[in-house]
Amino acid sequence: MRGKVWKFGKNIDTDIIIAARYLNTSDPKELAKHIMEDADPLFTQKMEAGDIIVADENFGCGSSREHAPIALKAAGIAAVIAPTFARIFYRNAFNMGLPIFELKEVAEINEGDIVKIDMASGEVVNETTGKSYKFTPIPEFMQELVNTGGLIKYAKKEIAQGA
Repeated sequence: MRGKVWKFGKNIDTDIIIAARYLNTSDPKELAKHIMEDADPLFTQKMEAGDIIVADENFGCGSSREHAPIALKAAGIAAVIAPTFARIFYRNAFNMGLPIFELKEVAEINEGDIVKIDMASGEVVNETTGKSYKFTPIPEFMQELVNTGGLIKYAKKEIAQGA
């Protein structure tokens, strides 16, 4: 995956990702209209499908709502990179098919940079600066979850194949 970077700070909680006032719907397209709104009211107008969020530590802290990764994915966010993620957000993201990557060197990546992520090899290349960074590759099973669109789609595929 390859996309433009949008930077956010540390402790971005699920209420910043998608504010509770929008949780009266579970429609991913409706939720997508409001991602990161309280951090940047114009974010959804500026970002494009395929863009990548780079944040500081503890991304996705707060409540365990699945709406957060659902909304990010529905908005077209290709991936999120941060040094650490809240544990429940980490699991929810993969269950919803949103790839996330733990990378300590996020301070070296700037908003507007173009980055390329190789999920299988565990590499992020900042095409703007030419620097590359290694992260622990995502286990094959979790890559498959992302590639099939999340846990439910993965399970349906397995059932259809008689697994």
